[in-house]
Amino acid sequence: MNRILPIVSMLIMLLPLSAQGQDYEAVRDRLSTLVNGETEISIAESPLPGILQVRLGSDIVYVTDDGRYLLQGRVLDLDTRQDITDQARSQIRRELVQEIDHDELISYGAEDSEYEVIVFTDVDCGYCRRLHQQVEDYNDAGIRISYAAFPRAGVGSDTFTKMTSVWCADDQQAAMDLAKGGGTPEPLDCDTAVSELYEMGQAVGVTGTPALVTPNGDLIPGYVPPDDLRVRLEQLAASGSAQ
Repeated sequence: MNRILPIVSMLIMLLPLSAQGQDYEAVRDRLSTLVNGETEISIAESPLPGILQVRLGSDIVYVTDDGRYLLQGRVLDLDTRQDITDQARSQIRRELVQEIDHDELISYGAEDSEYEVIVFTDVDCGYCRRLHQQVEDYNDAGIRISYAAFPRAGVGSDTFTKMTSVWCADDQQAAMDLAKGGGTPEPLDCDTAVSELYEMGQAVGVTGTPALVTPNGDLIPGYVPPDDLRVRLEQLAASGSAQ
């Protein structure tokens, strides 16, 4: 995932800049000194007077319109209770999710299910196993579960190796069932998307598993029981989000 340099506090002072008002190019030039040349920089106005909303790759940060201060964190509208920052990140997640090749996922449930969630999963994660034990209940609730690999210990870990075996198996569902049940699938090695899916999870903001992402970019962290997830997806659909 693209990151700006480590930020310990919420506020970083940049060097003086002679930009005036909404001089986006001056602000862009200032920010370009903090990231590599391949990082996308998009600048827009924010609801806060004098503050610009900036997309740095898959991150959202805020910059004063004179380019002097950069702020990182969540912006909440206390009147509407809306998370302004998460709304912006949802757009980024939506774009990233649309890049995923569904042939690289291991899916349970009918393709014409009412809802689908991409579940970033770790086969050694306790709550991931609990979710998998109820996969038929999710399907019965009209929810298709499509697994994306997210070995929490990272590339090269024992879990990564185990998940590579799952993705390499001729019968991926059987291998997934075995691994999620505490077993060890037949060791296999092939060209899989496990690394790419792990990197995608980092890009969309996954920090733990399971992490559920809707096609519209809504991130639902943690285990959610089938009926509760159905209600949550219905609420998102009513607000024009989940599909």
